[in-house]
Amino acid sequence: MRAGAAAPDYSVDIRQGKGTVVDMFLFSEIMGHEDIKEHLQMAIRGDKPFHAYIFQGEVGCGKETMARTFAAGLQCMSEESGRPCGSCASCRQIDSGNQPDVIWVNRELSSIGVDDIREKINSSIAIRPFSSPYKIYIVPEADRMTEAAQNALLKTIEEPPEYGIIILLTSNIDALLPTIQSRCLKLEFRPLSTATVEKYLMDKYKVVDYRARTSAIFAQGNLGKAIRYIESEDFEEKKDKVLRILKNVQNMDVSEMLEIIREIGEDKDHIKDYIDLMILWYRDVLVFKATKNMNQLIFQSEFSAISSEANQRDYEKIEEILMAFDKAKLRLKANVNFEVAMELMLLALKQ
Repeated sequence: MRAGAAAPDYSVDIRQGKGTVVDMFLFSEIMGHEDIKEHLQMAIRGDKPFHAYIFQGEVGCGKETMARTFAAGLQCMSEESGRPCGSCASCRQIDSGNQPDVIWVNRELSSIGVDDIREKINSSIAIRPFSSPYKIYIVPEADRMTEAAQNALLKTIEEPPEYGIIILLTSNIDALLPTIQSRCLKLEFRPLSTATVEKYLMDKYKVVDYRARTSAIFAQGNLGKAIRYIESEDFEEKKDKVLRILKNVQNMDVSEMLEIIREIGEDKDHIKDYIDLMILWYRDVLVFKATKNMNQLIFQSEFSAISSEANQRDYEKIEEILMAFDKAKLRLKANVNFEVAMELMLLALKQ
């Protein structure tokens, strides 16, 4: 196909030394996910990509970086085998966000509606690529598509032009219709090992080993999250605030809870970090209740409080609390009133 063609995203971009930008997206710059990289590189080498993909994994796992690199490789003008080359006209356009045949379908409202899909994909995919062998559509937060939007996209996925490729990025694959899932090639981005994340932070950020390890442990295999932690000047402060809440919530009255909500609300941009830390603490409570092994804990320095909580809670209550954290995330994602979502979450922590 290439011979006959006319030549020419917190999600975190894993970029050399900064966690934000590098000269070009290259597969060698992406940490981990070796099986996915190999699969996509084979598709590039053979000029045989699938017509529709789903990249599934939590926010910060590298889906957007991988999608951009894959798109760059498919459109790369180099005749060498190691595409993307990072230096041809198409690669430079990808890096600057100006490649006309790589289209990002970003949402403008809380959801991606049927009009978005019709206008940004369906109405333009029939027009041949401007200067490249493929016309590639990348849809971040594809789980935000309404059912009508997904149904509108379905026909395009079922009968795409030979040059059309659609890449759906999602952290919640269950929100995608079974008919969409069945017509896409699904690639799952799994967590990296703590050792891999720790080494990356030490090599790229030149941080001391204990700080890299702390960030890696709390990130639970999510490199984007680990980078955010290592770059955060107040990560320890957030962690201490979460511990104060979890240790004292039983003795708080409503007014004290509302004061905490207001305090956290001043940092709404990072509310997921607060909730994620709470989830990790209660994950420790659950693990200790089941194993009595403190060596498996993330918050090992909080062994006494975790042990006490594990003794006071039964398994059903711990599961209920963990579900409350997930519900709070969903409510916030759906733009439910912040104070209401947080109050409901904190109430679930009380006996």
